[in-house]
Amino acid sequence: MPKKHISHKTSIAIGAGAGLLNGLFGAGGGLLLVPLLTARCHLPPKTAFATSLVVTWPLSIVTLIVFAVRGSLDLAAALPYAVGGAIGGAIAGRLMGRVDVTWLRWIFVAFLFYGGIKAVMLW
Repeated sequence: MPKKHISHKTSIAIGAGAGLLNGLFGAGGGLLLVPLLTARCHLPPKTAFATSLVVTWPLSIVTLIVFAVRGSLDLAAALPYAVGGAIGGAIAGRLMGRVDVTWLRWIFVAFLFYGGIKAVMLW
């Protein structure tokens, strides 16, 4: 199916929603972006996943700066996770082309379910 272009206003609104999720929860922009990129722009799922990463990366940088300025950042605690995350991201990027989309969806659902349960248990 050909890509469908949406208006810049809609794209900005979707990006703002992703930024809001990312800023409030530390992640989650992809939760909004991937379904919208597949449904509204008709991107294939793997392309939508990769595209959402390009969008959420700057959102994460902005959120990082805001939290750092407010004094809410513990860089020493975050650094080992950042190194591990970079290694895992590089491995996942290489594996992405080899993993069936169905498996990716189920893995994603499992992480969402796990994250939801953990969030409820924290309250």
